[in-house]
Formats: sequence, C-alpha cells, structure tokens
Amino acid sequence: MDRLFSRLGLAALLTMSAVAGVAAAPPSKTVKIGVVTDMSGSLAAQSGRGSVIAAQMAVDDCLAKECAGMTIEILSADHQNKPDIAVNIVRKWVDVDGVDAVTDIIQAAVQLAIQNLMKEKNRIALFPGGTARLANEDCAPQTSVLWMWDTYGQAVGITRPLATPDSSWFFVAADYAFGNSLIADATGLVQKAGGRVVGSVRHPFNATGDFASYLLQAQNSGASVVAVGSTGGDLINMLKQAREFGLGKGKQKIASFVLTLPDVAALGLDITQGVTVNEAFYWNMDAQAREFGKRFLARYEKAMPSTIQAGVYSVTLHYLKAVAAAGTTDTAAVMKKIHELPISDATIRNGTLRPDGRMVHDSYLFRVKSPAESKEPFDFYDLQATIPAKDAFRPLQESVCAALK
Repeated sequence: MDRLFSRLGLAALLTMSAVAGVAAAPPSKTVKIGVVTDMSGSLAAQSGRGSVIAAQMAVDDCLAKECAGMTIEILSADHQNKPDIAVNIVRKWVDVDGVDAVTDIIQAAVQLAIQNLMKEKNRIALFPGGTARLANEDCAPQTSVLWMWDTYGQAVGITRPLATPDSSWFFVAADYAFGNSLIADATGLVQKAGGRVVGSVRHPFNATGDFASYLLQAQNSGASVVAVGSTGGDLINMLKQAREFGLGKGKQKIASFVLTLPDVAALGLDITQGVTVNEAFYWNMDAQAREFGKRFLARYEKAMPSTIQAGVYSVTLHYLKAVAAAGTTDTAAVMKKIHELPISDATIRNGTLRPDGRMVHDSYLFRVKSPAESKEPFDFYDLQATIPAKDAFRPLQESVCAALK
C-alpha cells in the first residue's frame, strides 16, 4: 500500500510540475556568448563597449531569475568593420572556445558573413538589428534572429510621414549592403505613396569626411526631401556639412534614416533639432525604459543606451531564457524555445517572433528637441507617433525568405 501511495504521489508531483511549467535543469556546460563589435571605429558609440556591458546586464538579470544555477561567460572582440576579421574571430570562438551564440555583429557586410558562418557551424546568431536581408533574401531562421530594427523598418519610419504624392526624394547613402538596402526599400515605399525619386548617390563607408560633392548633387536635384542613409562618423560629418550648406533650412528637408541617440549627442541639439527620427528604443520613453537606461548609464558612464545596445540586451536575455527553458545549448532545442517563449523586457513593447526570424514590435517616431526643450542630459526626443508592430516592418506575405517555403 505504501508503494502504491508513493507511486501515486510521484505521479501527482510530475503532473503538477508539468502543469506549473517548471524550468528544465541548467545546462551542464558553461554557456558562452561572443560579442563581436566595433570597439574603435565609426560605429563604436552605437555598439562597442556599450554592447558588451548590455550583454553582461542581460546575463546578470537572467542569473537572478530564469538562469539561476547556470554558468555563463561573455567573450568580446573588435572586428574593425572587416568581414574577414569578424569571420576569423567567430570561427575560432566556435571551433576552439566552444561559443554557442554571437551578438552585436554591427555593419552589414560583417552581418551577412557571420550569418553564413553560423549557419555552416549550426550555432546561433543574435542580430540586435541590421540589414533587412538577414530575415528576407538571406534569411536563416534555423540559426538566427533579427531583433530590434532593420533597414526596411527604418525606411518605413521616415517615409511614412514625409512621402506624399507631391514629394520628390534624393538619397545619399553608404555604398555597401546597408545603404543599398535602405535606398531599395525607401524607393519602393516612396513610390507606393505616390512620391518621386529624382536621384541617388553613394559614398564609401568610413569616408574621409568630405561629403561636399554628394551634398551638392542632392541640393542641385531640387528634391523636396534629401534622405541620408549613412551611419556613425559618416553621418555626423555629413549632417555638419549639410547645415553649413544650408540644407534643411529652406524648402529642402533633411531626413536621416538612422540618426541615433549617440549621433545626436555627438552633433548637439543646435544641429539636429527638428529632425525626424525613427527609433525602436529610447531610454526616456516610459518608466521601464528609464529604469533600464539609468542602470546602463551607471555601468557605461559615457551615455544612455543606443537602440543597438538595448537590442543586444534584449536579444541576449531572450536567448538565455530559451537556454534555461531548454536545459541545453543545442541549437535546434534553443531555437524552438526562442520562438515559443513570450518576448518581454524593459526595452521591447508588443514583441512577437515570426517564422522568418524577424521579431516585430512597436516602433516610434520622434522629433529631436531644441536645446531649450531638453531638461536633462540625453533628453533628446519628443514622441510624435507610435508605429504598431504590424505596420513597422516588412509584411510577412512580402517576404522572399526561402525557409518559409
């Protein structure tokens, strides 16, 4: 009889455990995550050391809850914005150091190279944002996710308020996958709204800093909107020169697809005031975001988190929750949990992960404040509109991701 009660008690306990969704036992091995980023180049302010700090914050937050009992290690390296260097770093991490996943991976050419490598190695790439190709024509949803932002979403956020039937556009963008994706996506959206694209010009990535010839072409085009698809140091230098040329002060408007909080900090509000910005995260948006931003600033000291750094935190935290739920670092098992688990943290609102690996969520249109409107350090943005998740990114039915077939 005692044995019967023991068996019945064990069965009841197992049933209750299943119903309660008790987490799997922690993985027996150390979970290793690599942050491969730009530590010293033109994109360092958006990513770099701040991204390493954001990843460590995700580790600390998960260890305090879902990841209790796990051993987690963060590795980091500077890829210098060169795909071959990035591939060599990550290949060594995977083959020698046993890294399970990599994140940050800023710069489009680097992203596409790492996506192919992680697919080959059957390890996980956690992109906090980047070229829309990562979840479209070059998708690899069995081994990667595209999280916070992409070039299509940035194009939506800028063209939505400015593209009208009587608008004309001229694009100035960096000549690599990132800039080319922006121009292609924005051209389709402008034309869909009835506007005209009257020209475009591309400049080298990490240019010398003299953008006069490109800006003169834009100014002489007579376009009502000059849209800039550049990042980091290139964007900062171009906007400075654009103001010197008088662009943005008359009938011609300047729109920047990827102006970020670190860029505004570097340029100052005198230069950037009034510019429309599309961001997936802003530290002063609500109470949750403010709390996260102040925690980040206490560690980083230099600035509030950029959208990329916030994305590194969010995608790393979600990955770790998936590892904890799976009880293993096996890629297939973890990816299954990544798609199953709800997406919820201080940086994301209304997030869901689609079968193509694109995480969709609310995005936001901000106007950059004037110096008089800013009340504290990094108080840069005034919220103009919320773009619902269903409208903020390329519709799934328009995807050419081969894995969906």
